[in-house]
Amino acid sequence: MTAGRAVGVGPDRPVRVLVLDHTGQLGGAELALVRLLEALGPDVDVRVLLFSDGPLVPRLRAAGAVVEVLPLDARTVSTSREAVGRAGAAQLVSLLRLVPFTWALVRRVRALRPDVVHTTSLKADLLGVVPARVARAALVWHVHDRIADDYLPARVVRAFRWAASRLPAAVIVNSRATAETLPGPSTVAYPGFGADQVLVGGRATGHPTGQAAARQVAAGQAAARQAAAGQVAAGQVAPGPVVGMVGRISPTKGQLELVRAASRVLVDHPGASFRLVGEPSFGAEGYADEVRAEAVRLGVADRVVWVGFVADPAAELDGFDVCVHASPVPEPFGQVVVEAMIREVPVVATRAGGVVEVLAGTPEDPAPLGELVEPGDADSLARGVLAVLDHPRDAAARARRAAEVARERFAATRTAEVVSGVWRRAARLSR
Repeated sequence: MTAGRAVGVGPDRPVRVLVLDHTGQLGGAELALVRLLEALGPDVDVRVLLFSDGPLVPRLRAAGAVVEVLPLDARTVSTSREAVGRAGAAQLVSLLRLVPFTWALVRRVRALRPDVVHTTSLKADLLGVVPARVARAALVWHVHDRIADDYLPARVVRAFRWAASRLPAAVIVNSRATAETLPGPSTVAYPGFGADQVLVGGRATGHPTGQAAARQVAAGQAAARQAAAGQVAAGQVAPGPVVGMVGRISPTKGQLELVRAASRVLVDHPGASFRLVGEPSFGAEGYADEVRAEAVRLGVADRVVWVGFVADPAAELDGFDVCVHASPVPEPFGQVVVEAMIREVPVVATRAGGVVEVLAGTPEDPAPLGELVEPGDADSLARGVLAVLDHPRDAAARARRAAEVARERFAATRTAEVVSGVWRRAARLSR
């Protein structure tokens, strides 16, 4: 990826790409963008325009991108997808706030004169339409969400599907599961992993399934944090297998199902602990309270460690004997599952959405690369976790195979090749 802006028009200069994202926070799509930019070659010149400031800005700059922020009303930025689907005065006011912002965005995009406007969120997809048209740039939507009624409000689904078949010059999706929810053609580009995410030297063999030392360090750190918060007495995190989940605390992630499964797992593995890594998503504080209350009701609260937000989950993953993905609704991709795979952590995941693709075997050996369980079914989840804990050597062997497949299937260089190819084709068609 080149820095700055090339002069002139023609096949001998890099394609100028302007990336639009509504948020400056670090989410799955944003981390995927960082890794994409790190892997791009010199045939593209990328600038990023965000609609809010945040920790994403320095990460993008470190990846070599020129970044600027054009602030959008904070209430609009933080509006959830559920709220977007509701009609009412508040939504009308929010739409009216977009008018001056849209014209400011039009002026900025026209001044930058990109060949391609690449949008990476549902809000940016729609806000990028008019500026791209005015600037005569090809509009490329990068869709990271399943456009389906079980994931988005029905009103949003209908509108977005209509728009996706008419407005962008090209659509990129993060999985075949996402592509199947859209009406027109799209190109699958799996989010890639960064070189810093790869486990060097493989997992230690001192513990049947993982790095015992890393697990003990992580457990000790968690005990100290919990003791400081007055939640768990120091030293109360008992040794034993560690079952972990990384992700926002949200009804769509399945922490409630994991807590319910924990009560069943503890019958056979009473020393097990369950680590929830992440903070409640916007508006999900009530759900977090529900999960805590359920843990108390089931008598497993002392076995559940609430870790909170962790900027880099690698150390946490290395301490897991099992990484759980328990989403009760089909997810578009499953970035955490990939991160666990490349670090040789055994995975238990729900059989739905893009995760099925992520854990799919190869033509030579089609067996799944992890334990697949039924969505929203705590009993099925418990059986999947027990299958790993009861057969640790088999689980470790499968995890090593999963790592080999994932490092090829989800390489960021492959993602960059696919995405930059879409950009070049779209730019040629727009000239």
